[in-house]
Amino acid sequence: MSKRMKGNDRMLQQETIEEKIIVVRGKRVMLDRDLAMLYGVVTAQLKRQVRRNNDRFPADFMWVLSKQEFENWRCQFGISKEIKQGLRYMPMVFTEQGIAMLSSVLSSKKAIQMNIAIM
Repeated sequence: MSKRMKGNDRMLQQETIEEKIIVVRGKRVMLDRDLAMLYGVVTAQLKRQVRRNNDRFPADFMWVLSKQEFENWRCQFGISKEIKQGLRYMPMVFTEQGIAMLSSVLSSKKAIQMNIAIM
């Protein structure tokens, strides 16, 4: 298989990404765990890198969901309470600018490729 994605693979990947986009505070964002999955890292690693580079993520790039926002999101999509199992902290959400910044702090080839696909 070539290093470049085939057309069908790219379309499938684009559909997967679009399914992960939600609207919070009137902005299109993605959850930390969805981005971690796409980038091939664990959520804890993604959050750790964000905290280490906090100055790169102003409030309009990334924020932590409030309890109410999380509950609204969970109810909106009919997601059971089981989804919260394992969550110690409320999820972070990232705008398009925050996602672009993530590729610079994660700096893996997969993160860069996924960032390009997301944009």
